[in-house]
Amino acid sequence: MSRIIYFYLAVIFALCLAVQVFLAGYAIFVDPVKWDYHTTFVKIFEYVPIFMLIVSFLGRLPASMRWLSFSLFLLIMLMYATASLTSQAPIAGAFHPVAALLIFWLSIAITRKAWRLAYQPAGVQEV
Repeated sequence: MSRIIYFYLAVIFALCLAVQVFLAGYAIFVDPVKWDYHTTFVKIFEYVPIFMLIVSFLGRLPASMRWLSFSLFLLIMLMYATASLTSQAPIAGAFHPVAALLIFWLSIAITRKAWRLAYQPAGVQEV
């Protein structure tokens, strides 16, 4: 059951990332007043990787899944750092969308692995 919960947490996190990118794009290209939506929405899902980490222990998932969950959390902290350092070091802001790409790529990779652990029968290989 923990593996299934982990999978759904990974899906929720990936979906939240897509919404977060949409909110950034909306604020940049449509209405800059809505930038608060982008900066506030992250507070709703930023701890999902920590819940994933906890569930990974409960479900006895492979250590790699634990490290990947923890890596997501570290990358979110990097996002905060790149956003807050922009006033002192403008180049830091340029890494913000790069870190977002890394987080999204990692979340998709985790979701795929989590699906295999939760739903693919043992011994069956994906083609």
